[in-house]
Amino acid sequence: MLYEIKELLKRPELYQETSIPFWDDEYISKQMLKSHLDPEFNGASRKMAFIEKSAKWIADTVPPKDYPLLLDLGCGPGIYGEFFSRAGYQVTGVDFSSRSIDYAKKSAAKKNLNINYFYQNYLSLELNPKFDFAVMIYCDYGALSTEKRKIVLKQVYDHLKPGGKFLFDAFSINEFHAFQEKQVWEIQERNGFWREDGYVELKRCCKYPEHATLDQYVIISSAEASVYHLWNTYYTEGTLLKEVKESGFKECGIYSDVCGTPWNNESRTIAVILEK
Repeated sequence: MLYEIKELLKRPELYQETSIPFWDDEYISKQMLKSHLDPEFNGASRKMAFIEKSAKWIADTVPPKDYPLLLDLGCGPGIYGEFFSRAGYQVTGVDFSSRSIDYAKKSAAKKNLNINYFYQNYLSLELNPKFDFAVMIYCDYGALSTEKRKIVLKQVYDHLKPGGKFLFDAFSINEFHAFQEKQVWEIQERNGFWREDGYVELKRCCKYPEHATLDQYVIISSAEASVYHLWNTYYTEGTLLKEVKESGFKECGIYSDVCGTPWNNESRTIAVILEK
C-alpha cells in the first residue's frame, strides 16, 4: 500500500490526466449536483445572484432576437439554460455528467421550458444544427490541456453560423499569482465529497510552467486508493486573445467577468466575446 501511495503522489507531467471519470461517478456526481444547486455555494456554479445578473447582461449584450439558437457547453443541471430559455433563446445544453443532464431534462419539463439537453463531450460534439451563439461559463476553458483547448475552439467554431458569437471566461494571471503551493490532508468519517464511507484525503497544490496549476487529490479508503487531477491554466488579456485568434475567431469584447464588468488588470477572471 505504501508503494502504491507513493506512486499516486508522484508529481505528474503537465496536463497529465487520470483515467477516473469522477464527473460521472455514481456518488461523486451526486455531490457535484448538490453543489451546483446550492444558491449560496460558489464552488461548482456561481452564486444565484451572480448567475441572474450574468444571464441578464448576456441577453442584453447578445440578444436572442438577433442570436436565437444558443449552445450551452458544460451546461451542468441547466441553471443558466433555464434563464436563457426564459429570456427568449432556443437553448441546447451539453454536459458530460449524465446525472446533471437527467436533472436538467426533468427540471425543464417540470417548468414547461423547451430546452434540448444532450449527454455529450464538448470535445466531440455530434449536433446537427448550426448555432448563433455559444457559451462556456465558469472557467471550464482553462481546465483543459493546450491541445484540448484547441479542439474545443474548433468544435465551437464549426458549430457556429458565420457571424456567430462565443462567450467564455477563464481565470486571470492574478489568480495564478495568488495560488499557494501546499500539501494538506484530512480524514472524512462519512459522506464526504469523494466517498460515502470514510477515507483519508491527501491534497497537493502545485504550480507548473505555462501558468498552469494542479490540485491533486489522493483518496484512500479501506477498499482502494485513487488519484484525481484538477488542472487550471491562467491568462493575461494578451495571452488569451492570442490563443483564441489563432483558431480563427475575432474579438468583440473583453470583460472582467460574464456580468460585463469592465476589464481591469486586477480582475480574478477574464471573459471574452468572440465572433466567427
